[in-house]
Order: sequence, then structure tokens, then C-alpha cells
Amino acid sequence: MRRKDREVTDRARMDEVIRDADCCRVAWNEPGGPYIVPMNFGYSVEGETRVFYFHGAFEGKKIDFVREQPEVGFQLDTGHRLVSGGAVASAWSFDYASIIGKGIISFVTEPEEKRKALLLLMEHYTGRTDWALPPAMLERVNCLKLTVRSMTCKISVHPASAPS
Repeated sequence: MRRKDREVTDRARMDEVIRDADCCRVAWNEPGGPYIVPMNFGYSVEGETRVFYFHGAFEGKKIDFVREQPEVGFQLDTGHRLVSGGAVASAWSFDYASIIGKGIISFVTEPEEKRKALLLLMEHYTGRTDWALPPAMLERVNCLKLTVRSMTCKISVHPASAPS
């Protein structure tokens, strides 16, 4: 990372950034350039491993890519705030926090792991964990698991915009 002064290596702080994000973008390679899919997600820490869970249909381009290219890139961002620089355009800036990483994406096939994935996803967006997940619903939804291999975090907060 070029801006070491903005790099975050504390795992707990990185997890906070992830919890604050509302979209995880997953990228695959395809001829002509990357294919990026924004997705809702759930997140867990399993020992030293970070895991993202997603849900969706059983068919489509994304599903084809999961089968063909399990190695993916991912990105999340949050904390967006425009920082005024007054009358000088080059003095303006932007606050944000971002995570960029790589991992392996796979299908979740076991019903209990699917249940876990969907509960984590619902908890991420609602804060609740008491959802009913009938077996018939679990059969109708496809879940994906992204096991993180590496990730970096960058936080840019300018003193003029920092909360007091």
C-alpha cells in the first residue's frame, strides 16, 4: 500500500470496517476485463480466517464464474464524507474506509452451513438473529462462501472532518 499512514492492520478495526459496509463487490476475470458483482453479505471470523457469505439464484453468469474461477478479488467501502477545501478545488478531499482482498469462493451445500450463512447475512443488515429458516426455503436458495486469503484496509479521515 502506497499510503502507509492510512493503512490499518489491526484485525478488530478491519472487522469494524466490514461490519459498517453494506455491499461487497466480488470480481472475476473475463476476456476484455473484470466482471464485478455487488452483493449483500454476511461475515464471520472463524479462528484466524475471515469468511463472507452471499445468497442468490442457482444459475447465471456469477454461478458459472464460481464453477470456473474460484479465485476472486473483493472490495468493500464505507464512511464516505466529502471534505470541503473552500474555494480551492485541489484542497477538497474525501473520507472513506475500504477493504480490498483476494479469496476463494465456493458453493455452500450443507443445510446447516446454509442456515448459518443466511442468519449471518440477516444479522448483518438487521442486527437480529432470530429468523425462521424453513428447510424448504433453504433448498430454494443458493449460498456462496468466500474464504479470505488476504486483505488490506485503508482509512482516510481528514482532521477537519473527524468527529469531535
